[in-house]
Amino acid sequence: MLMALCWAGMGASLLLVLNLWPRGMLAICFVCFLSFVSAAQDFSGYQSDGMLLEAGFISLFFAPSGLRPGFGRSSSPMRASLFLLQWEWFRIYFESGVAKMMSGDPEWRHFTAMDEYYQNGPLPTWIGWYMQHLPHWFHASTAFATLALELVLVWMLFLPRRWRIVCFFIVTPWELGVIFTANYTFLNYLVLALGVLLLDDEFLLRFLPQGWKQPFTGTSTPEQPQGQTSGGFRDQLKIAKLSLTAVLFAWIFYATVAELIWMVVPLPVPTSPVVALEPFRIANRYGLFAVMTRGRYEIEFQGSDDGKTWVAYPFRYKPQDLNKPPGIYAPYQPRFDWNLWFASLGSWREYPIVPRTEVRLLSNDSDVLSLFKQNPFPQKPPRQVRAVLWQYWFTSMAEKRAQGLWWRRQFLGLYAPTIERDSDGNIRAVEVPNVQPRQ
Repeated sequence: MLMALCWAGMGASLLLVLNLWPRGMLAICFVCFLSFVSAAQDFSGYQSDGMLLEAGFISLFFAPSGLRPGFGRSSSPMRASLFLLQWEWFRIYFESGVAKMMSGDPEWRHFTAMDEYYQNGPLPTWIGWYMQHLPHWFHASTAFATLALELVLVWMLFLPRRWRIVCFFIVTPWELGVIFTANYTFLNYLVLALGVLLLDDEFLLRFLPQGWKQPFTGTSTPEQPQGQTSGGFRDQLKIAKLSLTAVLFAWIFYATVAELIWMVVPLPVPTSPVVALEPFRIANRYGLFAVMTRGRYEIEFQGSDDGKTWVAYPFRYKPQDLNKPPGIYAPYQPRFDWNLWFASLGSWREYPIVPRTEVRLLSNDSDVLSLFKQNPFPQKPPRQVRAVLWQYWFTSMAEKRAQGLWWRRQFLGLYAPTIERDSDGNIRAVEVPNVQPRQ
């Protein structure tokens, strides 16, 4: 069923790109993705999921109506939907800045947050490796610039159009830099797309060839008047739809404003409208990188036939091979690898995905093995499986030149219980974790 949802969503998104019944395709995409994140449980719940659901839902009202609307000249977007999309763009930035300040993380206050940022994120890139080796003054400057952009610069959205255009040409290169230096799934691509709404038709038309401008500048043919009865019914239906849309937009705006205010002060305003929208993920609170990760830890699954010689299960995307440069995978999100990054910062009791993976590997479960690059035990499952923890660092420039290594690492210990299947088919733990808490 989950795969059917994915295929339906991909089919609808393809038709959306082809501009076939945009509103209908957006509705299908929204329902499919909401169903996916609800069913995925441990593999969902990221802020980027909420961002996409919120933008997708509001875009239902922003897209032109009709089966083949062309450029939508006869169905201009609702101004309220445009504002809510811009409002989401603003909140992603501003709430992230507020979260950084309210968290009390000294790394943001001392402008050291970027010193190891490129190394410690979920999935670094090879470009990030080179950025990491820039001098401290550069990292301190980007930390300050991040706060300035998120807390001050984004307010240019509410200034006259020239200020918004200037804002676009500042935030766009910034987002491109994030995309190239880190793998934050589709998050930055979505923020990049929402940023285009800072521009207007008057600005964009000057970059189109003269022959392409007519469809955007011509006037549409007015609709022929209908009969009195039909027209009266359609007018009433239009008023009803407009009223319901206005109520829904006001509801979303109230919920998002309340969420923003509560980040700073617990203002006693009604919470039920906010709670009612939570299952739909269309009015969210955001707060990216409120507290910076102070180390890079990697969980590695290993199997053994004798309990002495251990063979690692190779990952598809996570850092593991010291000779392999970090790749660029976004906008694709390898959710299994992402979950393990979060798990590495906590304990196996907090993240049951780790012991569950161990159990599945004991039986060579094909679904779980497909998450890895290959199966080191193709003939039969290993007798024992364990999850160990490593700490990783980028190598220095000198180390890379001398050895060709992108990473260096240190073994920290056993992350989760070592398990085995006995002769009766029961699973038992043979060794308990000994890894120390991460700082």
